[in-house]
Formats: sequence, C-alpha cells, structure tokens
Amino acid sequence: MYLLDEIDRKIIRVLEKDARTSLRKISELVDVSLGTVSNRVKKMENNGVIMGYSVILNPDEIGWELNVVIGLRIQKGRLIEIQEKIAKDSRVHGVYDVTGDFDSMVIARAKNRKDLDDLSKNVLSIDGVERSITHLVLNTVKEKTATLPSE
Repeated sequence: MYLLDEIDRKIIRVLEKDARTSLRKISELVDVSLGTVSNRVKKMENNGVIMGYSVILNPDEIGWELNVVIGLRIQKGRLIEIQEKIAKDSRVHGVYDVTGDFDSMVIARAKNRKDLDDLSKNVLSIDGVERSITHLVLNTVKEKTATLPSE
C-alpha cells in the first residue's frame, strides 16, 4: 500500500476537482516545485493510486434513463464465473461480492424499459443465476467516484 503524505493529498484534491489541471497550476496551488508535482503524480500513477483520468458524463443527458441496483443469488461455486459474464455487458457499471441475502450486487443503467427488459432476460437470467431482485432508482441523491477518505 502506497502511503500518501500531505503533499500527495493536496495534489489529489486538485486533480479531483479538475483532472485537466496542468502540473504547473498544481504546483502553484500546492506551493511546491513543478518537478515535485511531476514526480509525485508519476509515482502515484506507477503505484496504482491514480488509476487514470476520465470524463464524467451526465447519464441522463446521454440517454441512460434508468438506473438499477440488482441483487443476485448465484449458484454455489459459480460466483466469479457468473460475475465476469455479467460484467462484460456495457450497461453494467459495477459488480460486487456482498454479504447478506444476496451473493452479488450489480449497478447498471438502461436506456428505457425495453432495454432493462433485455438486460434482465439476457444478462441477469444466465445459467447459474438462481434469483435476482431489481430495484429501480427513482432519484439519485448522491453519486460520485472514489475520493480521498476524510482524515
């Protein structure tokens, strides 16, 4: 595990707000040299702390009308196999091993009811899925990617 110091945390906070911030601007904001910022960012990338940079899209604006949370009960001994199959679908945004009544939880988006029906019948009903419960998200109160934990 890579241990973050306060300079690393400050750099990450700047990148969390805008991943397109130049290294020069980060060095000004964090009050360290450009070389320090460059070396720290490279080190965090190489150590897997920073896994990449991406655009955050508004799902509603690009055609994903429905957001669903799905609980799956999976046949004993087939969990990883089934999860890997489900994870290949582009509508699936997260697949998790969980405790409780279900073996796995899936976060997915669908364009509309017909697309959700297809997801349910062709992806979530594959051989090895014993039971699924789909919850339709009515309102998103908070949704974000991983951030630094509070200290």
